[in-house]
Amino acid sequence: MAVSTLEHVNFTVKDPIRTAKAICDIYGWEIRWEGPAIAGGYAVHVGNDTAYLALYSPSQPHERDLTDRAAIGNLNHVGLVVDDLDAVEARVKAHGYETHNHADYEPGRRFYYNDDDGIEYEVVSYG
Repeated sequence: MAVSTLEHVNFTVKDPIRTAKAICDIYGWEIRWEGPAIAGGYAVHVGNDTAYLALYSPSQPHERDLTDRAAIGNLNHVGLVVDDLDAVEARVKAHGYETHNHADYEPGRRFYYNDDDGIEYEVVSYG
């Protein structure tokens, strides 16, 4: 059986440039590509050499209900592994995001936060 790896996840956001800047500042990632996208939209790909988040904004975005975690197809959170959980949490807070659901568990530690678009991130350290 072939081994697969995750290359990217695509989100719809209000402002892909603003979201990409925050992600670069918090995680030390880089913008891999940006430009015009499908349906008159704009996209920014932010990540590292092996994986990225595709941040897409259509020409006419609209809000959706993010509170229903039981909805089929709903994105619940994005999990990211970091080396220094405390340093990343400080950068998350410096961007004005509130952190929650801190936990120490086997084999690591974690916290969560929601960005300006309501996307929840789980940040984990196994070190």
